Amino acid sequence: MTHIDHYQSPLGSMTIAGNGGSITGLWFDGQKYFGSTLPKRYEEGSLPVFAEAIKWLDIYFSGKAPDFTPPLRIETTPFREAVWDILLTIPFGQTISYGEIANKIARQRGITNMSSQAIGGAVGHNPISLIIPCHRVVGANGSLTGYAGGIEKKVKLLTMEKNDMSAFFVPKRGSAL
Repeated sequence: MTHIDHYQSPLGSMTIAGNGGSITGLWFDGQKYFGSTLPKRYEEGSLPVFAEAIKWLDIYFSGKAPDFTPPLRIETTPFREAVWDILLTIPFGQTISYGEIANKIARQRGITNMSSQAIGGAVGHNPISLIIPCHRVVGANGSLTGYAGGIEKKVKLLTMEKNDMSAFFVPKRGSAL
């Protein structure tokens, strides 16, 4: 049975989902694709794994890099799993471009190239925000696009991680805003 609990972050309320032993979802309330991995039936209530996630979030929102990752479990396609595995390797305070991820996936698959748009789709559907750090993915030109939690939150998260924000910009228009 899936359970959910709530966490009040400095950037707004979040919902944590878990299956007993692992985190299966973590979203800012109201974000795009909110609850995408939630089954139709779930229960509110605490799980021991939620305490680990909350500890991780408390450390993260204190401006430090957590030195552990709570157990995670996502049932998804092999492609999305490969993309999310790369996201897990992006260090606190650093970023990577969609194109760089596309190049890594292409090398893994032994192909010449991979669509950055396909990578963007996988990144955007990440159901475990922050812990799988999709907010650290930026456009090759420094464009801050594509965060399901909203561009304002992405800017605040990258700033909190002490990224050099002079390298980035918020586009004036686009579908990812």
